Amino acid sequence: MSLGDIANLTEEPRHETSFEKGINHFSRFILRLVAGTLFFIFIANIFLRRGETNVAELLIFSLALAVSVIPEALPVITTVTLSRGSLRLAQKKVVVKRLSAIEDLGSISVLCTDKTGTLTENALAVSEVHASDSELCLRLASVASIEPPIHRSLLRDPFDLAVWHAVTESERIRIAGIARIDALPFDPGRRRNSVLVQLERKTTLIVRGAFEEVLHRCVGLSESERSELIEWGNAAGKDGKRDLAVATRALPRKRTISPELEEDLTFIGMIAFLDPLKKSAEKTISDARALGIAVKILTGDSRDVAGAVAKSVGLIRSVDEEVITGAELEGLPAEVQRERVERCHVFARVSPQQKHLIIGLLQEKHEVGFLGEGINDAPALKLANVGLVVQGAADIAKESADIVLLQRNLGTVVDGIREGRIIFANIMKYLRITLTSNFGNFYSVALASLFLPFVPLLPIQILLLNLLSDFPMIAVATDNVDQEELANPRSYQVGSVVLMTVFFGFVSSLFDFALFAMFYREGPAALQTAWFMLSLITEIILIFSLRTRSLFFSARRPSWVLIGLSIFALVVAFTVVESPVGRDIFRFAPESGHILLVVMALAILYFVATECVKRYYVRHFEATRFKGV
Repeated sequence: MSLGDIANLTEEPRHETSFEKGINHFSRFILRLVAGTLFFIFIANIFLRRGETNVAELLIFSLALAVSVIPEALPVITTVTLSRGSLRLAQKKVVVKRLSAIEDLGSISVLCTDKTGTLTENALAVSEVHASDSELCLRLASVASIEPPIHRSLLRDPFDLAVWHAVTESERIRIAGIARIDALPFDPGRRRNSVLVQLERKTTLIVRGAFEEVLHRCVGLSESERSELIEWGNAAGKDGKRDLAVATRALPRKRTISPELEEDLTFIGMIAFLDPLKKSAEKTISDARALGIAVKILTGDSRDVAGAVAKSVGLIRSVDEEVITGAELEGLPAEVQRERVERCHVFARVSPQQKHLIIGLLQEKHEVGFLGEGINDAPALKLANVGLVVQGAADIAKESADIVLLQRNLGTVVDGIREGRIIFANIMKYLRITLTSNFGNFYSVALASLFLPFVPLLPIQILLLNLLSDFPMIAVATDNVDQEELANPRSYQVGSVVLMTVFFGFVSSLFDFALFAMFYREGPAALQTAWFMLSLITEIILIFSLRTRSLFFSARRPSWVLIGLSIFALVVAFTVVESPVGRDIFRFAPESGHILLVVMALAILYFVATECVKRYYVRHFEATRFKGV
């Protein structure tokens, strides 16, 4: 993949994120429903009452109803939840560049990553040298380092560092004195690098790379020697060891090199490197599986090495069935490619173009996260639903990513996914509760306005109710989440919320009309006061009931912020109702003690009813709720 191709792909406009799609979907649904209902109520009032309708008062009442049903605290909820999540991740050495990426991270079901530095320590050590002259093989491998091996501080590549530590101090001094004439850097497509040096008064080309890439460019080897070398390399790979082959070619009077010169090489030897597994690797894979995340390894290493590492951490059971190379995948028909990317968990010897292909295929069915770091990873980072990079990544990779890991640890990514699901759960919790509560009251008040000679709630009372109920609603952002809510990725499900709104809105309306039957003969002030108090109390009850799928008493404890703000809202409401301010400004009924007793009795019955309906709903409609519509 050329730099021009990389630039074109990374300059494409960023796609709409899952978070943005979900919120926009909900917003359109709410606006259409509210607008349609209000239009119907407005026209019906005018038609039923004919000349008795006060259009100005009806218009103000309609606007107040619209304000009461729209979840205006949603921006606050999302900002608070995302900010808290960002702060928690920052404490775990994770920098979030795009705030909504935390919530998107929680929705991913596939995480694509390299194995090096995530499942392994990326601290290579030479474990074995297969050469007739081991010292010569190590010396030439060090001379061919990506950076000139003048001093330890200049070396960054893990292979270079491992070879540097394997040679003696006297060899290091000798290596540092070798003049480098030209170099071809390592490339994922070529899987090798080359240097042209002045070696013992001879201009020599040293080629270093994957053994299968170097070996077939060597001459002077018999078939038995070639077979023995391939067998040794495969055996090292099956033990999870990475390898480098070293070969040379004399090039007199050459001052520059090109890939065409990497032929007719003389084989020097092979070096096997051990990259130890991280102690947390197996637990990380287990944690990811518990969250419903499929981890896919996309690596430039061989099939044997990648398969051995994946098997040792419990990611796969069979190398033959669950490991495929990039070339094998690319050669398959499109439909077979889709089947293989689902079935296989390890993709070996993949090029940057093949990474892009794999992520694109996975995105047809999944939300995909990708952890990369190189220049060639930039297009895949841009394509993925969530792009993650490590601190030392290339600048263009960082620019394309959404999240930066200050420590290269896959466990941190899994923690981020868990945090994203907590955020999603609390946002969905808020939407379910506020829409169920608001629409229940909305339809009750709207329908009652068609039959009463006065509005069931004054506009100023509706706005006060909306203000007080928003305090505990906002606190939902800080609430604790049941473990089962984190088990699988979720999506924004308008259908399931509508179904829940119908169920619990019907229950709410029954109690509203029961209250109406008790108080409509006592005059507007008594009914409006009773309806205001019942609406507030039932909204708070609904928060504590619908915040969990379990029964209230067996669920995780609500957050202290939620408990505190719920008590605050109730205290303020009771104080206002009983105060002169409530009677003079909000027009609540004087001497409302008996009203409050009736309201409290209805509230207790409402709590029992919601718990029973919730139990029935979870048992019979749980699949609809989590499957999405």
